[in-house]
Amino acid sequence: MRTRFAPSPTGYLHIGSLRTVLYDYFLARQSGGQFILRIEDTDQERLVPGAVESLLATLQKLGLHQDEGPILLEDGTMAEKGSYGPYVQSRRLEIYHRYADQLVAAGHVYPCFCLPERLEEMRKTQTALKQAPKYDRTCLRLSAEEIASRLAQQEAHVLRLKVPEGASRFADAIRGEIVFQNSEVDDAVLLKSDGFPTYHLAVVIDDHLMEITHVLRGEEWISSTPKQIILHEMLGWDMPVYAHVPLILNSDKTKLSKRKGDVSVESYLQKGYLPRALINFLALLGWNPTEDREVFEINELIQSFDLAKVNKSGAVLNLEKLDWLNGHYIKTMSETEYLALARSWIGEPDADAAFVDRACLLVRDRLKKFSELPELTSFLFPSTLEYDASLLKWKTQPVEETRARLEALRDFLAARSSGQFGSVETLDQDLRAWIVERGWGNGDTLWPLRVALSGAKQSPSPFELLWTYGQARSLQRIDEALIHLAY
Repeated sequence: MRTRFAPSPTGYLHIGSLRTVLYDYFLARQSGGQFILRIEDTDQERLVPGAVESLLATLQKLGLHQDEGPILLEDGTMAEKGSYGPYVQSRRLEIYHRYADQLVAAGHVYPCFCLPERLEEMRKTQTALKQAPKYDRTCLRLSAEEIASRLAQQEAHVLRLKVPEGASRFADAIRGEIVFQNSEVDDAVLLKSDGFPTYHLAVVIDDHLMEITHVLRGEEWISSTPKQIILHEMLGWDMPVYAHVPLILNSDKTKLSKRKGDVSVESYLQKGYLPRALINFLALLGWNPTEDREVFEINELIQSFDLAKVNKSGAVLNLEKLDWLNGHYIKTMSETEYLALARSWIGEPDADAAFVDRACLLVRDRLKKFSELPELTSFLFPSTLEYDASLLKWKTQPVEETRARLEALRDFLAARSSGQFGSVETLDQDLRAWIVERGWGNGDTLWPLRVALSGAKQSPSPFELLWTYGQARSLQRIDEALIHLAY
């Protein structure tokens, strides 16, 4: 199979587009075929500078490498790769014009000279009459002599598709047979007055020349399919397999929109979601190879993917599930990989590397995404903490008893070697044994210690904090707490 991703460089990579890309990628890899990237930039007014490079960089971060199409060089610029190029539509105008001329010669396309003002007025009238907006074929009724005269004067015009009578039908790989009556299909513009093709013409030509076998796209493109069916028939070409993927929805079942949350892949990566978690999560939105598993590596998804089993209805974007899945990958990756990713999120340039690593490991099991790291570890790095003296006390414990517990704890910890702080388990066992020897309770001893080390009502255990700080920092924290108890 030869599949393609053909984005318009008008901004970010939409999360819904990424799911479609994944299905394209799975089909190509599963069949030993090719996954192709094509940039559809014929709408020059909507182009966003740097959008192509951003998109290429995002696909690269996700590990979704195309077999043919533009690639990102080390200097951040775009280059071409493969023998079927170019893969940027704005560089293929000569090709589109050649086929447009062929369609004109065959009488399938006609020039339209209508001004934008007239077209707008026509649409307003149709809307007022509750009619579907559709070109009224005014220019189709022009005589050959008038058309020739206006073209000779180089009058601005577009080329429109002359939709034939009858019906257009196709077998959608997800939805089954879909039929359109051609009487409901508009005479779409195929070539604009600026010489650039519209989507309908360019996509049909490119998919044919690039030998695309399967076209996957969002369900919002279903209505454009009859125009492409008609063009295939006019040009005498076989159609690819079309599959229209259902929408991704908000929790209230409305269409996913920027107003209700993040919709760009880049924003999820910036928040510290892992590429493998995003891929796993999105692939299972509307499709699942098995009902008893949620975690899949990409190679398993590739082997299991079945286009016919993709649901026809929209899938809700459940961020709680994404958080859980991302947290699972964070917990199960190797410590080396985890620390390599986590270090960059800790903005403490003056802290020693070993302490930063312990801080990252301290909160690892609590992380859902890496962007939470700075907040979860923020109390560890300041040289001093703000203490609430009343919080240091265990329940109704007198201040004098709290102070005595902390002073004894300080002496016990100071007498130990720094190497004895290298294991949470050892600290746990030794401290609890020491508490038993003193005849004290765990709560009235460990609570003041934990608050002294963290300054907070809720935090990791005192044993984890002692291991993270090490001996010197731990003693410093206890000294600060004792000062606050003196007031």
